[in-house]
Amino acid sequence: MSSHLPVALQIDIVSDVVCPWCYIGKRQLDAAIARWRSENPRSPAPVLRWRPFQLNPDMPAEGMPRSAYLMQKFGSADGGSRYDRVRAAAREVGLDLKLDAIRIQPSTLKPHGLLEIAEDSSRQTALAEQLFRAYFIDGRDLSDDQTLRRIAAEAGLNESLVDAALSAESVSRLVAAADAELREYGVTGVPLFIVGSDRGERVVVSGAQGTEALLQAMQQVQAAS
Repeated sequence: MSSHLPVALQIDIVSDVVCPWCYIGKRQLDAAIARWRSENPRSPAPVLRWRPFQLNPDMPAEGMPRSAYLMQKFGSADGGSRYDRVRAAAREVGLDLKLDAIRIQPSTLKPHGLLEIAEDSSRQTALAEQLFRAYFIDGRDLSDDQTLRRIAAEAGLNESLVDAALSAESVSRLVAAADAELREYGVTGVPLFIVGSDRGERVVVSGAQGTEALLQAMQQVQAAS
C-alpha cells in the first residue's frame, strides 16, 4: 500500500570511471534527479552510492598506452566508428568528450579506492564527477598517484583518507572484493542503476538508457513504496 509520507530514494550506481557511457549515464541521472525533486519537493534528496566495477580488472597498475589498448580491444588505434556514437550521445547531454587527448589507459583500482573512502564523507558523487572530467575532458593520467591526489583534493577529500586509499592494500582488496561480488550477482556491463527506497522497493536500469528511463524507475519505486 502506498504511503503519503515522503519517499527516501536510494540509488546505487555501478560504474567504471573510464567508461564513457557511465559518464553519459551520470549526466542522465543528474537530469532525472533534478526533475524528480521538482515534482517531489517534500521528499529528501536521493542518496547516491557509487559501486566499483572494473572494465579491465587485469590492467597493470601503471596502465598501458591508450592506442595499444584500443588496438588490442577494437582493432583500431582510435576506437574506430564505435566512438562516433559515444561522442554523439555525449553531446546530447552537454558533454564534449576529448577522447583523442587520452594517452594512458589506466587501472581503475585506485580511483575506485578513492570512491570507496569518499562514501562516508558525502564527497563520493563530487569525486566521481571529478574523475570522469579528468579522464574524458582533460585527458589526465588516472594511473598516476599525484594526479589522483590532486583530483581528490579538488573534490574536497581529506588528505589522510586519500593517502590511505592510495597506499593501503586493504582498500584495494575491498574494491576487488566488491567488484567480484557484483560479477557473481550477474553484472557484466556498466552503467547499472539500482533505484530503491527505504521501504524495500527496487528497480534496475541497465545501461545509459536516458533521463526518462531513470525518472520512470524513480517514479515506479515511489509509487510502490
